[in-house]
Amino acid sequence: MNKKSKKSRISKDSILYDIIKNKTLYIMLLPVTTYFLIFCYWPMYGVQIAFKNFNAAKGIMGSPWVGFYHFQRFFRSYNFVTLITNTITLNLYNLVASFPAPIILALLLNEVANSKFKRVVQTVTYAPHFLSTVVVTGMLTTLLSPKTGIVNHLIATLGGERIYFMGEPAWFKHIYVWSGVWQHTGWSAIIYLAALTSVDQQQHEAAIIDGANKVQRIWYINIPAILPTAIILLILNLGQIMNVGFEKVFLLQNDLNLKSSDVISTYVYRMGLLGAQYSFSTAVGLFNSVINFILIVVVNYISRKVSEVSLW
Repeated sequence: MNKKSKKSRISKDSILYDIIKNKTLYIMLLPVTTYFLIFCYWPMYGVQIAFKNFNAAKGIMGSPWVGFYHFQRFFRSYNFVTLITNTITLNLYNLVASFPAPIILALLLNEVANSKFKRVVQTVTYAPHFLSTVVVTGMLTTLLSPKTGIVNHLIATLGGERIYFMGEPAWFKHIYVWSGVWQHTGWSAIIYLAALTSVDQQQHEAAIIDGANKVQRIWYINIPAILPTAIILLILNLGQIMNVGFEKVFLLQNDLNLKSSDVISTYVYRMGLLGAQYSFSTAVGLFNSVINFILIVVVNYISRKVSEVSLW
């Protein structure tokens, strides 16, 4: 009776009442929350070294403050324009190429009537996603090798000159982007296929009766059904416009293609870990994160005003 009377005194609109009512869900959420607190939020304590001249002997708290010196140093460096240009162009190119691909694949697979053929295509297209970045870059290096690569053998057979793809700055972005499209399109299409399952088949039946062909049904029924999902994913992708996958860029990078392959993440690695300039590299990384945060807030606001679909 005492417990019941205690619960009755808690307002049904309070957070405490919601926690007690859904305590099982909150317990399941606890490990994930703990993970993010320990590995994502607690390390943010060290971001202050971006405003200090960090000395390992003195520690974070003992290191002297230098204000925005490291940020000014980055903005004035001769690498600044190249890094920003490479990072943004590579991400925009990747977004333009990779974002529509899974949508198109999902729409096409959704129209396939043969279930066995559909499963085979799905398996073949999303299997590359499970290959590690090291394996993919190794495959690219082997296939595009100027001496032993099958691509150059084919070019030579057709009468062309062999190309050192991995050493040409002009080829780097194309190799990075289209290998990513091949690797991740099938996996990314799964979420759109799941969204298409919510489409009421009666809408298609009614459209067929009205004389709509397959293309018209895809355009007026299927695409609007997956549009909210596509907008949410687009917002998330635009919010990461300043981030380029470090591992793949680093593994494909060499001194010959550095002109087009050097991005902010590889620059931070080179200056921070290899050059031991911890404060400077932290300042560069913080600048990158702030730009991404501003972008995702702005894009989310625009999306909410234009399409009424947003993250928050």
